[in-house]
Amino acid sequence: MIKHLLVPLDGSRLAESALPAVSFLAEKLKASVTLVHVIEKNAPAEVHGEPHLRTSADATAYLERIQSEALPADVTVDTHVHTTEVKNVAESIVQHVGEFASDLIVMCTHGRGGVRDWLFGSIAQQVIGLGATPVLLVRPMDGDAGPPFGCRRILVPLDGHPDHEHGLTFAARLARSCDAAIHLLMVVPTLSTISGRMTASSRLLPGTTSEMLEISVEAGQEYLQDRARKLEEAGLTVTTEVLRGEPAPVITDSAVKEHASLIALGTHGKSGLDAFWSGSVAPDVCRRCVVPLLLVPVHEQA
Repeated sequence: MIKHLLVPLDGSRLAESALPAVSFLAEKLKASVTLVHVIEKNAPAEVHGEPHLRTSADATAYLERIQSEALPADVTVDTHVHTTEVKNVAESIVQHVGEFASDLIVMCTHGRGGVRDWLFGSIAQQVIGLGATPVLLVRPMDGDAGPPFGCRRILVPLDGHPDHEHGLTFAARLARSCDAAIHLLMVVPTLSTISGRMTASSRLLPGTTSEMLEISVEAGQEYLQDRARKLEEAGLTVTTEVLRGEPAPVITDSAVKEHASLIALGTHGKSGLDAFWSGSVAPDVCRRCVVPLLLVPVHEQA
């Protein structure tokens, strides 16, 4: 069960873009919420063009205002200010994950270069590196109002690797709680979009490689249908699709076409999202993504 949401806030309106998702999920899941701010040592005067919260009093007042004004009255909300100044805010937030036994971290993707810069080498990446708690990344809002958030349809890309089904497991839990449908997707490359170790063989043996890819399509359809049957037996609504092309753009295009509320990815923390697929596919999904991303830690199987 998903019973506790941890929400790191730095005092900026950008960070508050995560709050519509927090409100929705807290009510749907009947989960409690903890708003967290960590006092940074030698903090800059501004963050994202706004005054930075550099004192315990300012941070406490800010979180209490968010608690009363931005979240539903029927949701249990606690606030916590880590008053001891720290050099690494990300590491401190990671420690709070264990302290509050959080089931899900919800935060905004507000790195300078967007989701990719925010994810790699920052808070979300370090949380995922612990291999314990899923992270929901929400895009920054435009204007003064946060974008509407819902959980009606979850896109789960799979590549046939058992480790990466951790994303599907958590997505199924979320779908059950939110009465959402699941769309399973596998992307099989074409001869022109193939990458990694098969690139050389595709050039030397294009006919054979093309036949192997066609076989992969059939195998992928069977794989997804098998996973779908298990989910349907658990009472979930599931659709499946195998598409051809370059994985990252196909995934993000599918999210738009299927009106997905979010994309769920299984990911290894130590090596970043590259562990989901080889090369730069997963970071490219993050860069292109127009819907929230649910990143679920993957544990290596022996």
